[in-house]
Formats: sequence, C-alpha cells, structure tokens
Amino acid sequence: MSLPRRTFVRLTGLGTLAALSQTAWSDSPNDKPQGETPMAVADKTTYLSRIITALKKQWPENRTVNIVCHGHSVPSGYFKTPTVDTFNAYPHLLHRSIKEVYPYCVSNVIVTAIGGENSQSGAERFQTQVLCHRPDVLTIDYALNDRGLGLASARSAWVSMIEKTLAANVKLLLMTPTPDDSHIPDKADEPLNQHAQQIRDLAAEYGVGLIDSLAGFDAYQKANGNVTDLLSQVNHPNRKGHDIVAKELFSWFSDQPYPLEVENWKSQ
Repeated sequence: MSLPRRTFVRLTGLGTLAALSQTAWSDSPNDKPQGETPMAVADKTTYLSRIITALKKQWPENRTVNIVCHGHSVPSGYFKTPTVDTFNAYPHLLHRSIKEVYPYCVSNVIVTAIGGENSQSGAERFQTQVLCHRPDVLTIDYALNDRGLGLASARSAWVSMIEKTLAANVKLLLMTPTPDDSHIPDKADEPLNQHAQQIRDLAAEYGVGLIDSLAGFDAYQKANGNVTDLLSQVNHPNRKGHDIVAKELFSWFSDQPYPLEVENWKSQ
C-alpha cells in the first residue's frame, strides 16, 4: 500500500531551534529532500555518520554531543516500582557503551521520560522540555503506554513529535515497545504488536532510524520460552531486558560488539 507524500515545513515556534540547528550543536541534518517521503527505514551504516564523526574527535576539535531519550517509565529507569535503577536502564547503558568505544568524546545522554506517561502527554511538552536540550540524536519510546490511547491518537502524537524533530534537523530513532508479561509474539490483533507495527511503518514513512526492541524480546521468547526472564515486574524490563534494547541502540553508533551485556540477571 502506498503511503501519502508528505511535505515538511518548519513549524511555528521552532524558528529559534531551526536556526540553532545550523550551528555546531547539530551537524546532523536528516538526509531527505523536502517534499519527499523516503518509504524506508534509515540506513544504520550511514544515518548517524556525522554524529559518529563528532564522537571520534579529540580536544580541541571535539564538541558536546547530546542524546535525548524521551518516553515513559522504561527509559526513566523504573524496574520494580517504585525502584528507579537508573544505571541499569538502557539510556545509561548506551552512554557507557559509547564511552567505551569513543574515549575522547564529550557526550550527554539526557532522559526526558516520565513514568506512566503516554505519547499524547509527551508530545504536549516536546518543544519546551525535549528539544530545548538541543539533541543531536533523539529516541522516542511510548508504545507500551499508548495502548490506552488507541492507534489513531498515538499516531497523531508520534507524527507531531517526529515532524518537530525533523524540522529541527535532529536525528531520530523510533523505538518499538518492550513487552509486558501478557505479550504474545506475532499475535496480529494484540494491541502491543499493532502499536509496534505502526512505529515500524512511521520509521519507514519518515526515513528515520528504528530500534525494534519488541523484535529482540520476541526472538528471546521464541528461543527460550519465557518473557519473564527479561522483566523485573509485569511491565518493566530487568537489566537483561534493558541490555536487549541498549545493544540495538548501540549498534547505530558503532559496529563493535556491545560491551556491557550481562548474561545472568534475575528479576528484581
């Protein structure tokens, strides 16, 4: 099925961010001509090439690279609520992994996630609380909580965030959800699978990056049979689950092996 052609324009209120995107804080414009719909997920081998170049530079040629992780309780670091295990959650694991392979870089991984939030709320505060950090790379992770919104409302919120991100010339990685303990892989009418597919379609429609977390969990579940091995409670990953997400995220920044994987991690 063909998707509609989209024309991207700079949105009202983003003029300052658009201007800033031409300066040193963001040297990573999205490689898509205005008015064209890519119809394919971004190429992992090239999409973040300008960011990777910046990460490799040494003082005094280097600069600060900002990565922002936006979403709900999972990127916030909630394990068994109310415990927040920041240093075993995927944003921190990504940051540590980047520093393992780029020892000269100055980098920030900034978490703008709020536990319990869905994409509609996340979109409402997107410009003032997310783009204000001048990200070079942005991740969005909301689908686990978006089931309560429904597909149409969730899509509208994701499109709002996607288009504001692209207008600010920021590289974007959309994330399919991590599962809860009721998830059934490949069940077509399961809302979690439907939201994951919608995110895959959006990544292809806008030509941005895709972190298919759910596919990673599904592969484990099909091979080993128990998704609870990867969960700290019914709807939050444990460290082993966060490793699945962080490993895929890290693969967009480096072709080296993910350096932090923990083989044995019991649910907390």
